[in-house]
Formats: sequence, structure tokens, C-alpha cells
Amino acid sequence: MNALEIKTNFHHLIDQINNEHLLIKLYHIMEQASSTADGQLWSKLTEDEQIELLKIEGEVQSDQNLIPNQQMQTKHQKWL
Repeated sequence: MNALEIKTNFHHLIDQINNEHLLIKLYHIMEQASSTADGQLWSKLTEDEQIELLKIEGEVQSDQNLIPNQQMQTKHQKWL
């Protein structure tokens, strides 16, 4: 997905939200993210926090940690 597609999809998602409280939260998140320079948040983290995030990113990228969709649907069927 390119930047234009992401923006379009994001606008569509926002247009579907009718919960004003949620919209306010999303607005504040986006406002803060757009005013934060690249790398600024990372530099505010402690070294331990940075290491932990890098570890998590590696775990997410590993196929060993993937759970098949069908398995998750079966496990959580009562909520679907």
C-alpha cells in the first residue's frame, strides 16, 4: 500500500466512526504524532525500553510466533 492508499483508507475508517470520544482520542494521537520529529520518541526511551522494543519487533517478524487464523477463530468462537 502506498501513502495515498493509506490516507484514503484512513479517511474511510474515520468516516465510519460515530463515537465522539474515540474520535477525540484518535485526533489527539494523530496531532501528537504529527508534531513529533522522527526519532524523538525513540530517544526518550531508556536503553532497556529500546532493547525490549527491538526484541518484540524480532518476535513479531518470526513465523514461529504466528497463530493460524482458523485456530484463533476456533479458540474465540464464543465472541465472534
